[in-house]
Amino acid sequence: MYIYLTNKERTLEKLDSEPKIFRLTLKGEDDLLHLVESDSMIELELTESDLIFEVIDASSSLQKGAFLVCNNIPVVENGRKVFEQRFQNRARMIENEPGFVAIRVCRPLNSDTYVIMTFWEKEQDFLNWKQSSAYEHAHKKRGTSEGIDMQKPQIFPRPSFVETYDVLL
Repeated sequence: MYIYLTNKERTLEKLDSEPKIFRLTLKGEDDLLHLVESDSMIELELTESDLIFEVIDASSSLQKGAFLVCNNIPVVENGRKVFEQRFQNRARMIENEPGFVAIRVCRPLNSDTYVIMTFWEKEQDFLNWKQSSAYEHAHKKRGTSEGIDMQKPQIFPRPSFVETYDVLL
């Protein structure tokens, strides 16, 4: 499965009915971003700012009207294997949280930044998860000698950042 993030609506006019296309608005902004989910690679007229990902882990189907959280995590080339193993071996407790809709763990194909997309029924569901024991369990090694963020050599070239979106269509 592949995901394309683009702000170029013109590229989407050429798509047939196979890909799922969702319009996203950055929380509090007017700019539109399009998330295109496809089972196979597709031809799009992309620009340098457009991003392409291969989905390496997923659960559930995406839905309109959801609240999307994108955890953007830059990873150095030689750290990709370790990073991906971490997500392949995750506890998968988030899937049982109230209001959880779907997850996509996205490997970058034209950048160094992985995106962990979690979709929620509403923003409050995400905020509740951040206060839950499942969140605590998923992040319990962070900042410790066992955590991937503290291991040497360092695989994160710069800090991660979070973006949130409303899924419109």
